[in-house]
Amino acid sequence: MSDKPGNHVSTSEFGSYFSEDYFYFGDMINPPEISDREAGAIWNLLALRQGSSVLELGCGYGRIANRLAKKGARVTGLDISPTLLRKAEADAAERRVEVEYILGDMRSLPTQDPFDAAFLWYTTFGYFDDADNEKVLREAASSLRKGGRLLIDHVNRFALLRDKSPICHLVQRNDDLRIDIMNNDTLADRRTCERIVVRNGCVRRAHLSFRLYGFSEYVRMLRSAGFETVEAYGQEGGAFTPDSPRLVVVAYK
Repeated sequence: MSDKPGNHVSTSEFGSYFSEDYFYFGDMINPPEISDREAGAIWNLLALRQGSSVLELGCGYGRIANRLAKKGARVTGLDISPTLLRKAEADAAERRVEVEYILGDMRSLPTQDPFDAAFLWYTTFGYFDDADNEKVLREAASSLRKGGRLLIDHVNRFALLRDKSPICHLVQRNDDLRIDIMNNDTLADRRTCERIVVRNGCVRRAHLSFRLYGFSEYVRMLRSAGFETVEAYGQEGGAFTPDSPRLVVVAYK
């Protein structure tokens, strides 16, 4: 296998994967208590305070952004899915918080305001080829003031590679099913997900692929993007070990 243009996610694939189906099963995957805990971890890892300005890249339906706003941050959320942004805005209104939601591509940010912090949570980095993934980091760096922080939460590839693939994950909500078939492409350093949704008597399929990076690769890319120091943590800010399910990277500009 070679590194070819197909080793990334297309715009149409984003639309089919991050759809209303994604939102529909959201609370089954990440129930409110988990989202509350994750928002608290992000608040601490980014050393946020009341009034801190924060940019979430790939904010989805706002499950983290709206919680950070509730805690007192000034939050902007960017996503490529109009469907999920509408869900995020509705949730913000229900929570009575103000969040600026922007439709856009994280490879070319439409906002030029300097933020105190930015983050990509829940494996929201690595969708593209290496050149475009590094462009995301440069755009994130340009959005931050001097001393700003960038947080990336991703799967730990070393923990993943211990498991034989494919791996099947099943989620059920009422009579509806979501089936994820996960494969590791070790030659391309990518994880792929073939998703099958059975809902309201209809079957829909979607595909997602993302690049798996190790910490040394993050350090190289982030320093090249303009960050000075880079730290590694495990899930939700714990100590990182080879067995950690998550790799959390915090970079300082």
